[in-house]
Amino acid sequence: MDKQTELRIVRRAYAKQILAAAGVRNSRIETAYAEVGREDYLNPGPWQIFRWWSGADLPTPDADPVYVYTNDVIEIDPKRRINNGEPAFHAHLIASALPRQGEHVVHIGTGLGYYTAILAHLVRPTGHVTGIEFEADLASRAKVNLAAVPNVDIVQGDGTVISFETADVIYVNAGATQPAEAWLDRLKEGGRLILPLTTEYGFTAGRSAKQVSESGVVFRIERRGADFLAKSISTVAIFPCVGGRNSVAEAELSASLAKGRRDEVTRLYRHGDIPDERCWLRGPHWCLAYS
Repeated sequence: MDKQTELRIVRRAYAKQILAAAGVRNSRIETAYAEVGREDYLNPGPWQIFRWWSGADLPTPDADPVYVYTNDVIEIDPKRRINNGEPAFHAHLIASALPRQGEHVVHIGTGLGYYTAILAHLVRPTGHVTGIEFEADLASRAKVNLAAVPNVDIVQGDGTVISFETADVIYVNAGATQPAEAWLDRLKEGGRLILPLTTEYGFTAGRSAKQVSESGVVFRIERRGADFLAKSISTVAIFPCVGGRNSVAEAELSASLAKGRRDEVTRLYRHGDIPDERCWLRGPHWCLAYS
């Protein structure tokens, strides 16, 4: 068996395992995971893989791409704590966003482009993905990695303020302390925003399951006219979103996470006139509320 045939078989098995781990049944997402090569969006092998059971990064035996087809975090820049992300976690979030053929997806925090490529696969042939990456070196590499993907543009800059066309899906791949006004403004009718809200705790203190659960939550926000429906879909610890954080908002978020009840949140209001007993997390001009 030649190497490419072997990799196609491995990728297909990997895709099935990832979706099973994520609890997702979606043939289109499975196909995207099976057809997009993960090794094309990583550093050259061998690769450093974070092992939860040891709490350490361990290298793969060699540069055979078969080793990257597991549900593991693969390091991109350990000093900056930048990695490729856990595939099943992203499968869950992507399934929650449900990108459709022909839609425009904005991926904020594109990294080296792996999940951007999966999103592009899901919206092709007529859809488009705009990938935004703050780190200039990662943005440059993502442009190279995605050069052969015709329905992707990569932009370097701050994803909380940079201009982009209105979007059907805004997929935020970094931890903010509040939703950016631009994300809510540019979400189309029926559009979905995947919004990780995080404290610094899980990112700086470690990666245990307890730290993840205490450090952040991902909300799915869906626009319905002037209304924004909200639903908690996951806990999270993730790289901070440059431009999307401030210390006051982080303290409020930490208090809200500590009191629980995140699963009761149903609405995001773009004003601050919600009574305290209905408000899970409040900002100057917005509120995540129970009803």
